[in-house]
Amino acid sequence: MRTVSGEWLAMLRRGEEPNALFRLRTGWAVLGDTQHLPGYCVLVHADDVDHLNDLPYAERSAFLLDLSLPGEAIGRVCAANNPGFLRINYEVLGNLWPHLHGHVRARYAWEEERFRVGPVHLYGDVRRDARYAAGPARDALRAELADALRAVTRDAYGENGGSR
Repeated sequence: MRTVSGEWLAMLRRGEEPNALFRLRTGWAVLGDTQHLPGYCVLVHADDVDHLNDLPYAERSAFLLDLSLPGEAIGRVCAANNPGFLRINYEVLGNLWPHLHGHVRARYAWEEERFRVGPVHLYGDVRRDARYAAGPARDALRAELADALRAVTRDAYGENGGSR
């Protein structure tokens, strides 16, 4: 799994991140490096911001709206493709990488109960197993999520789409 860093942010800014799904108003929706729970995405804020509370109120609201949009897209795609889809969970952590970003995770009925009812981190290193890596095996999922995200943002932002 890739280490999050300033270089990763630079790749997003240059349009070189292959897992980037869509540029929203406040940042990029990116397919997560690990897909042990299919649909996992991250929203990375475009500006050099550490904490949600570093933003003025209107920008906080915009980021949280943008965080909900990949969640809506993931919900649409995962519900259509997996009868075990249950819900979307959201996290804004920042402990590993001090740059504002949010995690958007699908949760499933087929997860063992001890994992399903708790945070994804309870899975430990299994979620980083190479068999779950985002890559060519996830191209169809990536494309479906990007299409759904474009549709969701059209609804949320109006006809002009995401980029500011």
